[in-house]
This record gives sequence, C-alpha cells and structure tokens, in this order.
Amino acid sequence: MLEKGNISLRAPEPEDIDFLLIMENDTSLWNVSNTHNPFSRFDIEQYVLLADKDIYSAKQLRFIIENIESSNPVKVGVIDIFDFDGHNRRAGIGIMIIEKEQNKGHAGIALDILISFMFSHINIHQLYCNIGVENNPSIKLFESRGFNLVGIKKDWNLVGNKWADEYIYQLIDLK
Repeated sequence: MLEKGNISLRAPEPEDIDFLLIMENDTSLWNVSNTHNPFSRFDIEQYVLLADKDIYSAKQLRFIIENIESSNPVKVGVIDIFDFDGHNRRAGIGIMIIEKEQNKGHAGIALDILISFMFSHINIHQLYCNIGVENNPSIKLFESRGFNLVGIKKDWNLVGNKWADEYIYQLIDLK
C-alpha cells in the first residue's frame, strides 16, 4: 500500500465513481485540468473499469488520495500520472484536492508518496508538471518538493476570454 502518515494512495474502485464524477465536473477546476466538457457517469465508470491497466499500456495512472486518520477513510482528492513515456522514463504529474480539504498538507504528502513510487518502483528518471503562472499554491507545493522551474509557455491556455501563461517544472532523479 502507498502510505505516509495519515495519507494513502490507492487505485480507483467502483465506489469512487460519484466522487470522481463530482471532481471531474467541477468547472472551477477545469482550467487546471484542461477540461472543456463535462464527463458522463458512463465515461467515469469506463475509466474506473479500465484503471487496472498497466502504466506501460495505459500511459497513465490515477490514485485516490485518502485521509486514513480515522477508521473510516475520507477521500480528499486525486493524483495523476499522465503522458507516461517508458522509453525516456518521464511522465507528467497533476494533483487535485477537494476544496474543503485544501491547506491541510494532504497534497504535499500525496506528492511525496507518488514521487517515491515513481522513482523507486517505476524507475522513472523525471517528472514534470504544468502550472498556471497565477496558481501560487501549486507553485509553492511543487517547489517545496524539489521541482525546478525550467520554462514558461506564453499564451498557453485560454481562460475565459484571456490568454494565460503556464510554467513547466521538472524534478529529475539524480541517482
């Protein structure tokens, strides 16, 4: 099991469908997840049913982040690996925490767990993330875990009617 302190990461299960449906269809998160259309229950069900695929074939992984402090674990968010490239040993990483659970340290612990898993078990060489230049909480989170700013993508995302820049951060395993 992927655990550290009071946080656990686990694969999505059928009982997570409603949670994922709410997260994926939260329009306030669409600008960070690059989502443009709502997901149907069927879409989420199909994703969960296929989530057991190997990272080498699916090119992605999603974990449910749970606070396991009490005997009844609480779902607090999701953390994803995307654009997995096995040959070049790199992948993108993204994280979303539900609003009422933000600023409690869950994202940092989940990120620590996933970084360790990807470097130790998947033998990845580098992780990267894309962060809107105005997303200070995410910038602080990834910088606190050793990610380095390596570039800026100008006018990268259309947010409303305005173009927004996006940073790219990398974390390279130096072993």
